[in-house]
Amino acid sequence: MYLPMRLVLHEHVHDFMAFKQRAFVMTEHEFSDVYRKVSSVSELQGETDLNEACTREILATVNSGSVLEVGSGRGYLAEKLHAQGLEVTACDIVVSPDLIERLPGITFVENSMEHLPFPDASFDTVVTTHTLEHVQDLSKSVAELRRVARRRLVIVVPKQRPYKYNFSLYINFFPYEWSLVGQLGFRPDVTIKDLGDWFYEERLAGP
Repeated sequence: MYLPMRLVLHEHVHDFMAFKQRAFVMTEHEFSDVYRKVSSVSELQGETDLNEACTREILATVNSGSVLEVGSGRGYLAEKLHAQGLEVTACDIVVSPDLIERLPGITFVENSMEHLPFPDASFDTVVTTHTLEHVQDLSKSVAELRRVARRRLVIVVPKQRPYKYNFSLYINFFPYEWSLVGQLGFRPDVTIKDLGDWFYEERLAGP
């Protein structure tokens, strides 16, 4: 894998190849610094990791109230949600100043998913797509998403099996529906759809 990864990732190839081995022993600062270093390579992968089916499902499901998108990346989904007339806050471990300038109607917050800087039940809907596969502490991250959501939690994760070396910084994997449920914990009021990636909607008992 080294040669094809070197061709695509250039000077960042060693950051990617060593990442899975080191990810769970890094400090939060070291972890976020890796993402900061490789942000130029991540931008080469396109505007979004979301496929069209998941995008359509999210926009149909999240159509009212306040929204927090966690792991907002390059702003693709936040911009579409805002275009539907929603009040959108977007949070990510790294937020580009260019993104804030390009999308002035969206509130951007640079922060880890594991320590969301919002009070309990702050948002009608919390959305995170292609992000849980990246987090160091999955249980804590999901607990934070649930804590700040009032009515609904929407999650999209890739159906990818674990590989030691690839072109992503994934450290959590959800190849099957049962692996997703096993890692998120069973909840009775949940819908899971196979839309090429896993689409997960959890309805909460908020006001």
